[in-house]
Amino acid sequence: MNNPLDTNLFDRAVIFATRAHGGTERRGKGYPYIIHPMEAVCIVASMTNDPEMLAAAMLHDTVEDTSVTIDEIRREFGDRVADLVQHETAPVPDDLPWHERKEAQLAQLANAPYDSKVVAMGDKLSNIRTLAADYRVMGDQLWNRFHAPNGKEDIAWYYHSLAEALSDLAGTAAYLEFVNLIFEIF
Repeated sequence: MNNPLDTNLFDRAVIFATRAHGGTERRGKGYPYIIHPMEAVCIVASMTNDPEMLAAAMLHDTVEDTSVTIDEIRREFGDRVADLVQHETAPVPDDLPWHERKEAQLAQLANAPYDSKVVAMGDKLSNIRTLAADYRVMGDQLWNRFHAPNGKEDIAWYYHSLAEALSDLAGTAAYLEFVNLIFEIF
């Protein structure tokens, strides 16, 4: 007889993230924000069944986008989950110019452990799927939404750089989809 799958940690992460993001909307999309972490989890689940990585994918935006602190994540879910979330949301000073902030984020990601890159791929692939869908409808008008000083050119640089920072994942279907969407959009 097979052991049943232990989903306790993941189940708690789903409840925690749902409460943390409760009442918030995905940037102008008209649907609950929690849909994005759910999609990130599905992407991560295509690469691993590690419950801590799945929990981290579910929680990846709680520290960045809600009042939740990394210490709360650590208390509730343990050191590894907190470390995975922290790699995804490592602080970069807001007062830096856009390009410098992105370069700092990219450097952090490039130097992150493999497991952290898997969690980041869940987030980044979910984001570029949304971008691609919007681009198909809006075309180049899409880039007016962004704070990047050079619009589409800067966003293209950022996504190409993300692909490079995440290249350890090159053998995965998620990475291939990510790269294909970059080339479709840019």
